[in-house]
Formats: sequence, structure tokens, C-alpha cells
Amino acid sequence: MTDAVIAVDIGGTKTAVAVIDRDERIIDTLVAPTPGPDGPDAIIGTVVGLVSALAGRSDDDIRALGVGTAGVVDVGCGAIVSATDTLANWAGTPLAARLREELAGVIGVNGLVHVQNDVDAHALGELRRGAAVGARSALVVAVGTGVGAGIILGGAPLRGARHVAGEIAHIPTPGAEHLRCPCGRAGHLEALGSGIGMHRHYLSLGGSPAVADARGIAALALDGDPIAGRALEDSAAAVGRALAAAVTLIDPERVVVTGGVAQIGDVWWQPMERTFRAEVIDALDDVPIVPGVLGGRAPLIGAAASAWELVGEIR
Repeated sequence: MTDAVIAVDIGGTKTAVAVIDRDERIIDTLVAPTPGPDGPDAIIGTVVGLVSALAGRSDDDIRALGVGTAGVVDVGCGAIVSATDTLANWAGTPLAARLREELAGVIGVNGLVHVQNDVDAHALGELRRGAAVGARSALVVAVGTGVGAGIILGGAPLRGARHVAGEIAHIPTPGAEHLRCPCGRAGHLEALGSGIGMHRHYLSLGGSPAVADARGIAALALDGDPIAGRALEDSAAAVGRALAAAVTLIDPERVVVTGGVAQIGDVWWQPMERTFRAEVIDALDDVPIVPGVLGGRAPLIGAAASAWELVGEIR
């Protein structure tokens, strides 16, 4: 029997869990839809079910649980400080305490649970095994269903005095004033720069309701559809403009951009980076912007790294 931890990634659409060893190798995984609209009990129930099933078929000694979750997290106590309506009533959930109670006997005798924001976990994963390896500072931005960012300074995540560092999704963004952000306000980056935001912008411009998502918009844009082309360009440029603002503020060694929208290809990447280069000051024009390399593995590896750190603290 060898030591391992279980990592959990609670996203807006799916929840993934993995058994990860001390060398940060993923041994086994399970995935299920996140019942976000059904509230905390349903979300936690999904996590407990997945973790229990994974632990039950593992021969490893599970030492701790590491969790990355959508929402602003007080890492010190493992509670959700605030969240958008993607996960209903998630704010205020004492997640670490609930998981510690409901998984007693599954996650080791000490009941070790570490909870952090999912994009902070993603940033840690890219730092340890991905596109940010070797950097002492990095900005890792995930552009998918939503938009999130993790900031690495001195080789560790920057959490902020109120646990909100890296919430790039809610930067006020020109051109997004007609779109509602999941936080409830209009005009934020996520309202335009996310995949859902791009789609809503496309519809607001008169696009066809038959087009289902950002990839469909990208395909039309490549075929020369003017409405799709404008929607995609506006959405990508919004991300590039926000990156210019964030890079100006923190001056990272590199920027890593990941997520489903970022993986669309050059039709999205080029206007995003072109806008960034046009708007960032000359002293920062050489900041590299690189694609993430770990995909969905990144938040699991990052969550596991934090769990292993917790194990080390109690030796």
C-alpha cells in the first residue's frame, strides 16, 4: 500500500476527482455533472459519492483531500466566501467542515481537507507540471464557461486580504455594458469574454439561435460570417484588454491562458493577443503569453499539491 491523496475539481458544469500519488501522477479518476442549480447539499453529495467510490476501488492509503472549487474561498477555514449563481447558494458553505464530516474514515485518520479556488488550483498545477514551470511569478487565466485567474507570486498563490485576488472575471470591461455577469452586475469581463458571454453577445448582435456555443460561433467566423466574426473578435479582445490591465498591475514573468475558449485556436488567440500587445505599455510588451498544457488535469494536480503540503505540515 502506498500513500496518495484525492483531488477534487468542482466546476460549473462537471466535478472531477482523482487519486494522485506523491510524484503528482494521476492514478485514477471519476467525473460527474455538477448539480449547480440544486445547491450545496447536492453538490457536496456528488463530491462525497465520487470520492467514496474512488477511495473504495483504490489500494492506496488516502492521506488527505485537496479541493479546487468555483467561488471565492477562505482557505484558512475552507469556507465559500462568495460565488456567482452558477452554483446556487454556494456562498457561506463550510465546505471543508462538511467534507471532513461526511468523509470521516475515507480521507485518513487526521481528516485533512484543503479547499481553494479552482483557478488557484489550476495555476498551481501549471506551475508544478505545466506551462508555468520554473516561473517565480505567473498569471494563469482560464477562459471557458466562465473566466478566472490565479496569480502566482514567489512560487505560491496570491490569495488577497479578502480572498479575492485573481478575480479577473469582474473587471469592468468596455463593450460589455449590455451583458449581465453571473455575479449580477452588467459590464464585467466574464459577461463578454467567457464562452457563454461570447454566445450571448452573438445573439445580441442578431446571430442565429441555432448556434449553440462559442465553438459554433468560431466555425461560422472562419467561414466569413460577419456577425460571428464580430462576436468572436469582441470577446477575444475583451480578454486581451483585461490581460493588459492585469499584467500592468502585477508584472508577471509569464501569462498562461487556458480553458475551452482558449483552445478554439488561432481565430480566437490572435485577436486576444493582438489586443493585449496593442494596449500594454512598451516596458511589458515582451511578457510571454503561452497556452496551458495540462487542461483539466491542472486543477487536480494543484489541489493535490496543496493536500500534500497539508500532510507535510502534520508529520
